[in-house]
Amino acid sequence: MHKIILITGSTDGIGLETAKMLVSQGHHVLLHGRNPTKLADAERTLSALAEGERIESYVADLSRMTDVEALAKAVSEKHTKLDVLINNAGVFKTLEPITQDGLDVRFAVNTIAPYLLTQKLMPLLGSSGRVINLSSAAQSSVDPEVLTGRLRLSDDFDAYAQSKLALTMWSRSLALSLKDEGPAIIAVNPGSMLGTKMVKQGFGVAGGDIRIGAEILTRAALTYKFSKASGKYFDNDSGGFASPHPDAQNPKKSEALVHAIEAVLAEITQSDENRL
Repeated sequence: MHKIILITGSTDGIGLETAKMLVSQGHHVLLHGRNPTKLADAERTLSALAEGERIESYVADLSRMTDVEALAKAVSEKHTKLDVLINNAGVFKTLEPITQDGLDVRFAVNTIAPYLLTQKLMPLLGSSGRVINLSSAAQSSVDPEVLTGRLRLSDDFDAYAQSKLALTMWSRSLALSLKDEGPAIIAVNPGSMLGTKMVKQGFGVAGGDIRIGAEILTRAALTYKFSKASGKYFDNDSGGFASPHPDAQNPKKSEALVHAIEAVLAEITQSDENRL
């Protein structure tokens, strides 16, 4: 059965490679990117593999929560069902580390945006859908002051590692709270030091074959094994489900983190309303 699959950050790297694999198998892929030119290039590339089926693409800057909401609305206006959401978009190093909402861009894009997008698309995903969240082997205890933007981090790796643990924590917490009433939510480390733009810019190395990451995301999106793995963490470095950072297995810490994310989103919403 052909699936409808939204992949954020699918204009290059693992996201684009995953899209190529899924389109080649006949699935209907919804592309997303921040740069309209790169998005159009990706759409042309995939159209050549799609055997006549139209490729959809959506422009949104996931560092802006208003864009995240607009993306969810645009997808919902065209579709009544979404089989898989792959929250792939991520930021490691940038010249603009603070967003217009006053957040560290790593937390905005890597943690909060996928949480908001997942919540907004929940009606389309239903109980049979899947949410695949791109985690990382880099996981570091989350400072709530950094997540909320009240404290700045100068170290790119520390901010990235905290944001990825935060993503892993809310993935497990939301999955456990939904039980069988929502989509399967799985955090996946696609593989360390793969040859993405993020790795090349952040570490100055070519990195490994990005198809390694794309293949595990394709499996996570389609195979039966992952449909029964809600709340789990898959580590592609070890080739199986594994224990994430201990904080992700601590219900109190995870619940507190989710509450902090909700508070950030409520504050942003209030600020937007006050500007109107």
